[in-house]
Amino acid sequence: MAALARRRFPVRFQGHRGGDLLSGGILGPPVGKALMTASVRRPLTNLLAPAAVVAGLAAVLAACSSPAPPPAPPPPAPVAVIIPPVSLSPKVVEQASAYRAYLARAGAISPAFTGGPDVAQGLKAGEAYEPAALLRGQIAYGAVAALQEPEFVAGVRKFVADPDQRRQVAYEVMKDPAYALGFAGSAKAAGLVMGALQDDGKKLVDLGLSVKQAAYDVQHQSWSKAEVAGRDTRLTLAKELSSTPNLGEIAETARLQSAVTGAGGQMGLTPSDVAPPYTPVVVRALAVAALAALGYADDASLGQVMPMLAEPNAANCLNMSKLNLYQCLAVAKPHYEDVFCLGQHALTDTGRCLMKDAGAADPVQAAPPPEPKVTPVSTKKKGRGRAKKS
Repeated sequence: MAALARRRFPVRFQGHRGGDLLSGGILGPPVGKALMTASVRRPLTNLLAPAAVVAGLAAVLAACSSPAPPPAPPPPAPVAVIIPPVSLSPKVVEQASAYRAYLARAGAISPAFTGGPDVAQGLKAGEAYEPAALLRGQIAYGAVAALQEPEFVAGVRKFVADPDQRRQVAYEVMKDPAYALGFAGSAKAAGLVMGALQDDGKKLVDLGLSVKQAAYDVQHQSWSKAEVAGRDTRLTLAKELSSTPNLGEIAETARLQSAVTGAGGQMGLTPSDVAPPYTPVVVRALAVAALAALGYADDASLGQVMPMLAEPNAANCLNMSKLNLYQCLAVAKPHYEDVFCLGQHALTDTGRCLMKDAGAADPVQAAPPPEPKVTPVSTKKKGRGRAKKS
């Protein structure tokens, strides 16, 4: 051991001023910091290597792993289903009001004529409707009448809670108006429509028959046999009034609008349960009412609703009534013949069309214009007296 202690070992020191110092003497207190040789550092490196590797692998795995997903969003709030109310566009209600306005003005005609001006005024009131517009108003008024049947409205309203179902049902009605006949209460609603429209037509027919009778009665008055002044102007006016749509009265429009929503109560219609088949006018009135109950007859749906207010066959009847009126006025000369034209063609023929549209039988047959009453004059010559026998 004494020999080993005296043996020299080379040791490398770092001097205080930099550089390495090599001591060749016996190991003693170092002058500078000893730097470990490779043989001294190796065991420490071997001890630290596993920890460094693990740390490196952890860093690599952390870099390669995907970030944690964000938390799931909360569920959306429930969307409230908006159930549309029963509604009918004011423009459609205005058509019904205009129809009623014509009936009111025509219904005010009195058959007790006292002169030519009375006849002229009656003609203006009776002929003042445009056929297509009157037909639109008739169907629209029928729709308002159908909405007075609670069972029919409830049968349609069963489909409004589901927006997709509501839209599909409305599409079916627009595609085929007869689809409305499948709703519960449709027979009762059809009865209201038919009753209302037939009553309107019958009032015109009855008035027309009274006016036509007056064409015979007034011939006892001398003025009735005088020729009408300005006959061509009178015919032109008839054609102008027949091409101008009527406007509804404000009060009547408000009444009908209230009836659509039920706020105005019943319209004074007589309930009736009528089984099909129905006329096209009645079917279209039911279809428009069904769309109103579905919420698809408002202003936004006018493009689909307005075509349903037209019916070609019904329009032909009213157009023929107008042509007959024009022909009658073209050949009429004395005032009593104008009275006949008014009673037969302006009133009776129009009323017959309205009744036919509502499914009623033709109440009357057309009659020829009256012949003027002529007092017979004897043409026999008085015979000469016989000669007396002698």
